[in-house]
Amino acid sequence: MDAGELVSDAIVNAIVAERIDEPDCAKGFILDGYPRTLAQADAVEAMLAERGLKLDAVVELVVDDKALVGRIVKRAKDAEAAGQPVRKDDNPEVFEERLREYYKKTAPLIGYYHAKGMLKGVDGMADIDAVTAQIEAVLVSAVRK
Repeated sequence: MDAGELVSDAIVNAIVAERIDEPDCAKGFILDGYPRTLAQADAVEAMLAERGLKLDAVVELVVDDKALVGRIVKRAKDAEAAGQPVRKDDNPEVFEERLREYYKKTAPLIGYYHAKGMLKGVDGMADIDAVTAQIEAVLVSAVRK
């Protein structure tokens, strides 16, 4: 993870399978940052089907790569100025590697979920309150179906 790479599908799938069986997930749950690969998407679909469940919606935060790199640099500078430790992944080189991994492994999910009619885009460059409101609207709409 420190090098910007993803944890293996097998490990993440096992963690998610175990987690969604916990009692606090009985009435629903949000998967944040999962699935990240097509193999994980297939795995979660099978995992949920075994439990009589399905995904209600998939939210894509639509963002600008260059702006994200700028945010990472600013966050690192702010932490350093405040005397706080800088996260290992808060440097442009590691973040650029994470972006390459995203485009290779995660971006294909956009088409995958769009084809299923589940993908909902949210402007991830908006302020936090606007992003939150957009996500809440998507989730409320999905649950009502």
